[in-house]
Order: sequence, then structure tokens, then C-alpha cells
Amino acid sequence: MGDPRKQKKKYERPLIPWDERRIENERELLEEYGLKRKEEILKTESFLRNLRKRARDAAAGAPESEKEKLIEKCRNIGLIGEEDELQAILEIELRDLLDRRLQTVVSKLEGVKSPEQARQLIVHNHVKAGERIIDSPSFLVPKDLEGDITVEESMLESD
Repeated sequence: MGDPRKQKKKYERPLIPWDERRIENERELLEEYGLKRKEEILKTESFLRNLRKRARDAAAGAPESEKEKLIEKCRNIGLIGEEDELQAILEIELRDLLDRRLQTVVSKLEGVKSPEQARQLIVHNHVKAGERIIDSPSFLVPKDLEGDITVEESMLESD
């Protein structure tokens, strides 16, 4: 067993570190979603990779309860629709996950000017999801909390 104080990485580095197309794609994602560093993209890719692996394993013969748990988790996050099945999990793209982040959801609210401003509001504890203050921009917003996200009115500039 490892030392609980030593955290393990939540992502894997790319196999080809200087792939020009991948770097350009990551740069576009950083700009579009207002991410701070490429590590956030790598963590999201790793989460998506694990989700797809679980879906493949479930399709290959896992118990029915495992399949239902996985499908329910993806439905709660809003990655697949209510009628979608296990195959839909394999079709989830990276942008679908990035669209479910709290930072992206807040940046689309009225009065927030950019993803960078949304990130700052979240980190400075000015955003509530339901009754909870959430200070993590990478929080995946469940469908049931999507309409309950509020930003302190004093922090928004009205033009």
C-alpha cells in the first residue's frame, strides 16, 4: 500500500509528446474553454478513456447491475440521453465532457463575459450549485443542478 499523503497522477502523458496536430488541438481547447493548463485536458481525456473502458467491459459480459450503474452515472451527468444505452457511452467526445464542466456552464450564463471570468468567480466562491458553494472549475454539473447554478449578483457587471 502506498503512502496516503502521496497522491498519484489522475492522467497519463501523451505517447508522442511533440505531435503538432495534438498540440494545436489542445491549444484551441485551452482557448475555447478557458482552461489554465493542458493538464486539465489530460485529466478529462483520462476520465473519458476510463468511462469508455468500463462501457466496453460492461458490453463484454459484466453483470447487469454494473451496466445500469454506468448508464445511470452518464445520464445524471448529462452525457447521454434518457433513451440511450451502453453504445452511446462509446460515442461521447472530449468536448461533451468539457461542456459539462462548471466553468463552461457558468461562462454561458447571462452577465459572465468569458470563461476566464467564470473561472475566477468559481475559484473566489461566488458560484452556487443549488445550496452548495463550489470552488472547483472542473466540477461536472449534474443535470438536476444545471438550472440551479447562480452567481452572486454583486459580482456581475451589468452594461
